[in-house]
Amino acid sequence: MDRSSRNRLTESLLAQFAGGTLFDAIARAVCRAGCLPRKELYEAWEVARRVRRRFRGGRVVDLACGHGLLAQLLLLLDDSSSGALAVDQRLPKSATTLEASLCAEWPRLRGRVTYLEADLGMVPLQRGDLVVSAHACGGLTDLILERAVEAGASVAVLPCCHDLRRGSLGGLEGWMDGPLAMDATRVARLRAQGYRVFTQHIPGDITPKNRLLMAEPEPVGSQDPLYRHQS
Repeated sequence: MDRSSRNRLTESLLAQFAGGTLFDAIARAVCRAGCLPRKELYEAWEVARRVRRRFRGGRVVDLACGHGLLAQLLLLLDDSSSGALAVDQRLPKSATTLEASLCAEWPRLRGRVTYLEADLGMVPLQRGDLVVSAHACGGLTDLILERAVEAGASVAVLPCCHDLRRGSLGGLEGWMDGPLAMDATRVARLRAQGYRVFTQHIPGDITPKNRLLMAEPEPVGSQDPLYRHQS
């Protein structure tokens, strides 16, 4: 199966996910909803499981959320999060169809995801939130990082559609291709703002824009050399 396909997952593909894993069960629910591109399922799953290995708990805030699948997967993978806020400037009408299909399989999701159409720059964030975004285009990734830092929240983004004319390359474009220079500059900026950064990739056969950037505020006292040695 081509995991990068933008074709919708439908009930005709249920047999492809006949296994007993959590991912198979999620995929079957997505197929029954019949509204989500295959690529988005695999992207959201690969991001969610890596994020939950690093960050537990917190209110999930999925910015530029699309159908809001990433928010729901993060709740499924860690039930200690009380709920999630899924925000986009325009939500697809089929987001409710996907939510209903997932809630039919996992009733504990009911009422725990709030959907909001709003300007991403105006959404109130809090310290303790887990701010996430899979493929927020261009400068939206920088806006999301800035909003998370302002609130002192943990953050995870999968950047895409790098705007090389407007974004900062940090003077690294002589050594790196433009998108990599921009992402490296984002890492440097987060570190300078007192964040601990973790970088990973999701599988490249899903998307070539596969660099996952995760960051959390440095704990109090982390600037102490003894603390750094012990950590």
